[in-house]
Amino acid sequence: MEKQKNAVGRRKEAVARVYLSKGTGNITVNDKEYKKYFSIMYLQNQVELPLKTVDGISSFDIVVNVQGGGTKGQAEAIKMGISRALVELNAEYKPLLKKHSLLTRDSRSVERKKFGKRKARRSFQFSKR
Repeated sequence: MEKQKNAVGRRKEAVARVYLSKGTGNITVNDKEYKKYFSIMYLQNQVELPLKTVDGISSFDIVVNVQGGGTKGQAEAIKMGISRALVELNAEYKPLLKKHSLLTRDSRSVERKKFGKRKARRSFQFSKR
């Protein structure tokens, strides 16, 4: 059995645990095939992007457990997790993945609602008279 590498990717509220091993190109997300889990083509491309970058689309099997957030946040968390696992597997991939900014954590998340406001920044309508 080949060594299995694992990594964690995060985006917004989504957390993806990625398990990468040598194989035939199967990508499984929460026990489903990734094309069934992500029906939108853009999200499927986001998941494939790190593998396309290193020309390894059919040489790795990937199992992902993801929870939290929405579908886009989950897809981008998976993208980062796969990128980190590839770097752990082979350090030569790092400059290429870094050039495509696949190793950069996007820390933007929803700002919390403040008291005395309607939303995070939106105030109630002000009436002078």
